[in-house]
Amino acid sequence: MNGLVDLHCHGALGHEFGHDAEGSAAAVAHHRSAGVGSVVASLVSARPDTLVGQVATLAPLVAAGTLAGIHLEGPFLSEERRGAHDPSVLTDPDLALVESLVTTCAEAGAPNALVQWTFAPERPGSGELVAALARHGILPAVGHTDASADVISAALASIADACGRPPLVTHLFNGMPPFHHRAGGPVAAALAAAARGDCVVELITDGVHVGTEVVRMVFETVGPEHVALVSDAMAATGLGDGAFEIGPLEVEVSGGVARLADGGSGRGSIAGSTSTLAECVRWAVEVAGVAEADALTAATTTPAAVLAS
Repeated sequence: MNGLVDLHCHGALGHEFGHDAEGSAAAVAHHRSAGVGSVVASLVSARPDTLVGQVATLAPLVAAGTLAGIHLEGPFLSEERRGAHDPSVLTDPDLALVESLVTTCAEAGAPNALVQWTFAPERPGSGELVAALARHGILPAVGHTDASADVISAALASIADACGRPPLVTHLFNGMPPFHHRAGGPVAAALAAAARGDCVVELITDGVHVGTEVVRMVFETVGPEHVALVSDAMAATGLGDGAFEIGPLEVEVSGGVARLADGGSGRGSIAGSTSTLAECVRWAVEVAGVAEADALTAATTTPAAVLAS
């Protein structure tokens, strides 16, 4: 499974991307040893000074070719659909933070290191954020949102207009309200857009985040050219069960499932996966019943096209 491209990955072997360069490189090496050729380092929501420091740590790894880029997952997210993100740092879009992180990357010799940024489009100032990200070649991704289908559809259209390419939807189904036949929400809007070729939906096929029949439905509805399989792997990947952290929040991994610890602010939310993208591809094929060629397209060609755009 060489050549897999993971657009959404938080770490491995006890290392969370951005905490230090050596640990971040070790996490990349673990994923590469599993057959993942390209890894985008995802950062959970944090305060601006923390994010600047983390990006400063990772940008040289992008410049060296160790990482394929950096993904900001927040902090412009919905509090209602925050998942394993610290609620105390969630905020409306901050264009000064965008400029600061772009400058940090440029100073590290990696001016194009920021490749995608997840935000909730119902946050005030999202329109200005999309325009700012587009100016810097950063692909806006819709996710961790409680917005209606209409708001999501409008956001996806505005991103496509601003960027000249299909936007991403961060881990479809997760971090958004459940699909309901009288209120389809982000899921309905994203599936319809992907089926038209107007967006690419991320899908975590680790056997925990999305059911087998739902995975098959997505592939059959939108096609592998509009699905990007991602791992969403967190620091526990490669280590088994135990106590870990994601950002400042405590995580317990039991039976390979990572959840915020009891009493955590996310009410026991799933806190990323403990699978590599290679394992996600195998589960999609062997358990969910996705055709191998389709799963490989969604883990290679589709995400590679996102990075190349």
